[in-house]
Amino acid sequence: MKLEKKFGTQCVHAGEAPDPTYGAHTIPIFQTSTFVFDNAQQGAARFNGEEEGYIYARVGPNTPTHAAFVKKIAALEGGETGQTFSSGMAAITAVVLSHLEQGDHLLSTNVVYGGTYGLFSSILTKFGIEVSFVDTSDHENVKKNIRNNTKLIFLETPANPTMIVSDIEEICKIGHDIGALCVVDNTFATPCFQRPLQLGADVVVHSCTKYIGGHADLLGGVVVGTKDFIKSMTSVVNSTGGTMGPLEAWLCIRGLKTLHLRMERHASNGMKVAEFLEAHPKIGWVRYPGLPSHPQYDLAKKQMSGYSGMISFGIKGGIEEGQKVMNSLELCSLAVSLGSVDTLIQHPASMTHANVPADVRTETGITDDLVRISVGVEDVEDIIADLEQALGQL
Repeated sequence: MKLEKKFGTQCVHAGEAPDPTYGAHTIPIFQTSTFVFDNAQQGAARFNGEEEGYIYARVGPNTPTHAAFVKKIAALEGGETGQTFSSGMAAITAVVLSHLEQGDHLLSTNVVYGGTYGLFSSILTKFGIEVSFVDTSDHENVKKNIRNNTKLIFLETPANPTMIVSDIEEICKIGHDIGALCVVDNTFATPCFQRPLQLGADVVVHSCTKYIGGHADLLGGVVVGTKDFIKSMTSVVNSTGGTMGPLEAWLCIRGLKTLHLRMERHASNGMKVAEFLEAHPKIGWVRYPGLPSHPQYDLAKKQMSGYSGMISFGIKGGIEEGQKVMNSLELCSLAVSLGSVDTLIQHPASMTHANVPADVRTETGITDDLVRISVGVEDVEDIIADLEQALGQL
């Protein structure tokens, strides 16, 4: 009898088997750009889609290293298959370009990663795709902003950097009622703490650069969904060339092997840091989905099993005081990105979200006093001590 494997076991074993040629225990890095065919007929059959197999590293399934990573992340997300990319932005670009055309409407969470905002607001609109940014923390707003030509709903939850939470299940029902594709950026939560496909989403995207890789040493993206949807992306994937390298695919496999362990520590540390910040007299506010003070706390408890290490907070005194704190840190690194084993801290309004117009930032809560911290896996007492000494400089 085949036993159903639990999440941690799948992190370690899903998608992998000993190398059939040499018996290597871990998946090799297939550092090749092309593959040799047995004969001309086989090459033609593979290019025509009549036979499965490897062709060229830019063309899916890329290499056996990529294929193993896709099997693993698809197993963790509960999807059928996936496609890797050179970055999270390449993954999102391929999804929207595969599904939308001139005259279609995309409805997006109004608080998204700065690169996503730039793609949606400045690039898609050049090609006649209509885009609306909506506060999806209230799914009634989604209903009010649906149009006859709405073909894709894009959710980022928890949102970067305000940490708002959107009801995936309810919004996907709204989307499916009109035949829209529902896409969720699951980078902040990871499949360890949130499973959008089980809540009704059609597609999940990740920046592998973050928690999947986990060590701030790679760039990558991945899309997980049905076989039919991934196949529908083939033309865009092959023609635009946003290909993940084989080393990065191997690093993602290695990262996923410890995802369950790292996320437990990120979440544990995140809660303690959030509680410390909320109690500090020089902190004006804290947003962490695991805190009862979070405006969507009940929803977060309902659709998430944990809250990772992402926290946003406001320092009393505004950006000047915030800069003083960030410049005074010794253990925490002043750097963009997130999801690393190291604790990283940054100022979204002047860094990751600087391309978002000031009035839009203000309207959506990306205020000048907002500081975002990605809590790492160090001893939490040391993280808190560093924050305490930096706040003591004020």
